Amino acid sequence: MKKTTYILAVISICLCISCAKELDQKPISSATSLTFYATTNDFIQGVNAVYGNLKSYSDRQLNLSETRSDNLYAVSVGGVRDWEGINSFHKTISSNPYINEAWSANFNGIYQANVLLDQLDQNGGVINPSTLRTRLQAEARFLRAFYYLDMVRWFGKVPLVDRPITAEEALSIPRSPVADVYDLIIADLKFAGDNLPEKYTGADIGRATKFAAKGMLALVYMTRSGPTYSIEGPGLGLNEWNLALPLLNEVIASPNYAFVNTYADIFSYINENNPEVIFSVQYMSGSNPVLGSTFPALLVPNSYFQSLGQVVAGSSNLRPVANDLLNLYESGDTRKTFSIQTGYIFNGEPENRSFFKKYLDITRIPANFSDWPVNFIVLRYTDMLLLKAECVLHGAAGSQTADVDNVVNRVRARGGLVTPKANITLTQLMDERRKEFAAEGTRWHDLVRSGLVESTITSWIAKEDILKQIQPFQTNYIIYPIPQAQLDIKPGLYTQNSGY
Repeated sequence: MKKTTYILAVISICLCISCAKELDQKPISSATSLTFYATTNDFIQGVNAVYGNLKSYSDRQLNLSETRSDNLYAVSVGGVRDWEGINSFHKTISSNPYINEAWSANFNGIYQANVLLDQLDQNGGVINPSTLRTRLQAEARFLRAFYYLDMVRWFGKVPLVDRPITAEEALSIPRSPVADVYDLIIADLKFAGDNLPEKYTGADIGRATKFAAKGMLALVYMTRSGPTYSIEGPGLGLNEWNLALPLLNEVIASPNYAFVNTYADIFSYINENNPEVIFSVQYMSGSNPVLGSTFPALLVPNSYFQSLGQVVAGSSNLRPVANDLLNLYESGDTRKTFSIQTGYIFNGEPENRSFFKKYLDITRIPANFSDWPVNFIVLRYTDMLLLKAECVLHGAAGSQTADVDNVVNRVRARGGLVTPKANITLTQLMDERRKEFAAEGTRWHDLVRSGLVESTITSWIAKEDILKQIQPFQTNYIIYPIPQAQLDIKPGLYTQNSGY
C-alpha cells in the first residue's frame, strides 16, 4: 500500500524548527527560517510538515461533528466524559480539550503554511526544478484553506493571518468576519486548483491534487450558501449553488476517480487511495515515533476488543449509535452491517448497545492503539455526486431525475437496496447522505449547510434523550465557543460566541 512521506518528514522538521502550538506562542525567528529553508529538500520537508498537522483531523471530525450530531447518543449516568458536553449542548464547554485541540492544531497548520509561503517568496529560487516551487506553493495554500475552513465551520469568526507573525502581533489581531476568512480560503483554493497536478505517482500519492482543491472549493461555496441562522457562523446565505456545480462536474468527469461498486472496498486497508478517494489523511503504522491513526478505534469500547481477546484499547466508554439512525436503515442495507456493530458478548454478558466499527479490520489490530494503518477519507467520489444532487435541489442547473434520483438510487443499490426512489427531496437526500457517510464526520456539517439542523436536532432530542441529559438546542450551538485559554491570553481581544 502506497504511503506519502509527509508524516515522516514532519518529525524531522520539528527537530529543526519550533512549531507554534497555539496562535499566541512565539513563531520561529527569521534567522531560523532562513537557515532551514536553504535547499529543495528543505522546502519539501516544509510542506510535508504542513500536511503533518492533519494527523488529528480524523479524530476531530468524530469528536466534534459525529458526536455533536444525531448519529450518536453519547450520554451516560456513570460520570461526565469529555464528549458528553459536546453531545448534550452544554454551555460550559469552552475549556473542553476537543475544542482546544481544534483551535490549536488548525492554527499550527496555518502558521506553518504561512512560514513556508513566506520562505518560498524569499528563498524559493533555490528549488530545482523551478516548477516544483509553484506546486509547493499550491499545496501550502490548499492546506491553509483546508485548516481555515475547518476553523470557520467550528468557530465562525477567527483571526485572519496570512503571513508569519510575532507573538506581540498575535496579541493585536482580532477575529475577522467570516466573509473575510472565506475570501482567503477561496483565493487559496483557486490558486491550488490552477496549479496542482491532476494526480501523483509513487511516494507522492496522497498529496493534494487539482481535483481535491476544486472539490473543496465547491464545498466552500455550498457552505457559504447555507442559512445564517442569525449567528456569525459558516453560513452566509449567498445562494452560490451555481458556482459549486461546475467544480463538482470537473471532479466527477475526471478519469482519476470512479464509483467503487462495493461499499466495503472503499475503506479496505489493502485498497487505500482507490478510485473513490479524492483526498484523504495519510497514515503509516509501525514507525517510531508512532505515525499511525487512532480514529478506527475512537468510537469502539475497550470491552469489545477484550471480548475478542485483544489488549488494544479503544474508548474507555461506549458512545452508542443513536436509535434514530439505526432505524433509518432499511432492511438489507449492507452499509449498516458494515459500519455498525449491533451488540456483543463480554464476560458472558450481552452488550446490546451499538457502536460504529466502520474503520475496524480486526485482522489488522495494531500492537499500539495509536498506530492503526488506515487512512481517513476526507473527500470521495460519491460525496461529489451527492453534493451535485444537493446543488440541483437548490436550483442549480441540472435534472431532478438524472442528477438526483438516479444518483441516489445508484448509491442505494451499492448498499443492497433494490427499490428505487423518485422525486427525492432535500430532507430525503440528507437521510441518504446520513447513511452513506455515517462515522465519516460529515453529518453535523450537512445539517448546518442544509438548513435542517434546528428542526432535526430538536426533534431528535425529544425522541432519543431517554436519560434527559441533553440541553435544549439553540442555533448558537451551531458553532463552538472560543477556547477559554485563548480568551485569557489578552482579555477583550476576542468576544466569546453567543450562548456560551
